[in-house]
Amino acid sequence: MSDHSHSLISSYREALLEHLFAGAVMRHVWLSGTKRLEVLKPQVDDGGYDLVLEADGIVRHVQLKATFRGSKVRSFNINSALAKKPSGCVIVLVFDPETLELGPFYWFGGKPGRPLPDLGRSIARHSKGNAKGVKALRPQIRVLKRSAFTKVESIAELAQSLFGALAAP
Repeated sequence: MSDHSHSLISSYREALLEHLFAGAVMRHVWLSGTKRLEVLKPQVDDGGYDLVLEADGIVRHVQLKATFRGSKVRSFNINSALAKKPSGCVIVLVFDPETLELGPFYWFGGKPGRPLPDLGRSIARHSKGNAKGVKALRPQIRVLKRSAFTKVESIAELAQSLFGALAAP
């Protein structure tokens, strides 16, 4: 698939990547012996998260971001409402644009049961200017540099960041 196709149907691609991610985490949790991973999707996406994942009593509100391998993107807009959720976190899904294979990942979050680390004070601006060309501030959105994230190579490592050590059956 060309980069052009990715931009034309980006909403569809984002939904596909979300499903691939959730399925990969579900498979890992299942194979770990825990077996159950609840995946919840908000009706409206204004709460700062895309998914709620719960395994072994740990609940995570997850904001997902996606970028293809080789992308020059170095920062991500994060909804500050995520900080109001217990154990909020941000995961950047890096994917192969040809195969949609996931990995590596970038993680921003605290330990299970801990709140989201500080998002900083860098406020995002709208991507398009008004009639005068002014790009207004988006006060609820923070810009987080990729350097604030921890690189995670595998779903197994990511599940450890999300849930800690999963209980044995």
